[in-house]
Amino acid sequence: RADASDCARPARYRRGRLKGMVSISQRPAEAADRAVPGHWEGDLLLGGVGKGAVITLVERSTRFVLLAPLNTTRTAPDTREQLAALVARLPESLRLSLTWDQGKEMAEHARFSLDTGLPVFFCDPHSPWQRGSNENTNGLLRQYWPKGADLHGLTQADCDRIAQRLNTRPRQTLNWQTPAEALDRVLSATTD
Repeated sequence: RADASDCARPARYRRGRLKGMVSISQRPAEAADRAVPGHWEGDLLLGGVGKGAVITLVERSTRFVLLAPLNTTRTAPDTREQLAALVARLPESLRLSLTWDQGKEMAEHARFSLDTGLPVFFCDPHSPWQRGSNENTNGLLRQYWPKGADLHGLTQADCDRIAQRLNTRPRQTLNWQTPAEALDRVLSATTD
């Protein structure tokens, strides 16, 4: 149901709006300061037109990357299923929140949250800096998959190989630790 503010907006801003979105402004404050691990940023890295995509997830405090191929279509059900399988690889302690843009591929975000227990928060329109870690990671991924690349036929093993390269690459923002080392540190701290 449209509210009065929607009626005042041009149609191009109303078309395709996701139902039941929870704004990034409602995301827990602990996600913003990156002090607590388990808050993720996500997006799709697109190949050429009709040439597949890769789901990219980046953990905000450790910059740890998870990737999954989206070889079928970018429909909401396909995205939800692949994203849920990717999140299922995580321990419960690292499933606190996911921040995404307002792409139609996340139209089944409510079902995804029910299936995984991971709440989804949505960035403001045209605000990629609200998922800055993910945008940076997608830029790094273009070293492996340039714009226009054919991403059909990628396997999970292919994605895991590229993720391992990024996760074992020292980062200045982590005091020259790798994301894998930072994640190991976090996980060992929670099991002590």
